Amino acid sequence: MQYHNIPLFPLSAHLLPGGHMALRIFEPRYVRMVKEACANNGFFVLCMLNSRGDQASNNHIFPIGTLCKIVDFDLLDDGLLGIKVEGLCCVSVQSVQTQADGLRIGECAEINDWRCAIEEEKITPLRNKLELIYDRYPEIARLYPELKFSDPIWVIYRWLELLPVDAANKQAFLGEKNCDKVLNYICELVQ
Repeated sequence: MQYHNIPLFPLSAHLLPGGHMALRIFEPRYVRMVKEACANNGFFVLCMLNSRGDQASNNHIFPIGTLCKIVDFDLLDDGLLGIKVEGLCCVSVQSVQTQADGLRIGECAEINDWRCAIEEEKITPLRNKLELIYDRYPEIARLYPELKFSDPIWVIYRWLELLPVDAANKQAFLGEKNCDKVLNYICELVQ
């Protein structure tokens, strides 16, 4: 699926398909982004920041982002706009343009999920440790209407969001056709 002139939200935090995140919106360009997104099904693309990229040429945005949908919003105690978003799918981000207020828009195309056969004995320790994290930090678990620990890809995506892996490595893993490399990498880090 193709998405034309979709707003881009560069962020140092990472959200992947099936993930949920709460965001505080305060810059006028992103307030506009939220208003326009809500008027058009609530979609925008959350992009990973490339710290070595040039903002003037929009190289500070990595080429794989996550199509997000706004699932809730409210006015926070400090007067800022709070939104909750859900990651829907990975997209390739192309033809980034900067609008007058600094909001970036791009042409995006959906990327297929990884294809892989995941052995139960390999995913079980990751699933169990992720459950412990969500038990220990209920504020994260509360963002999710449903925790999908039985879905191996969901578990891998959550680990990739949580681990302090730099964005360039996350981009490389997301660009793979299957999840073998990322699964092996996460298993080594977690065990």
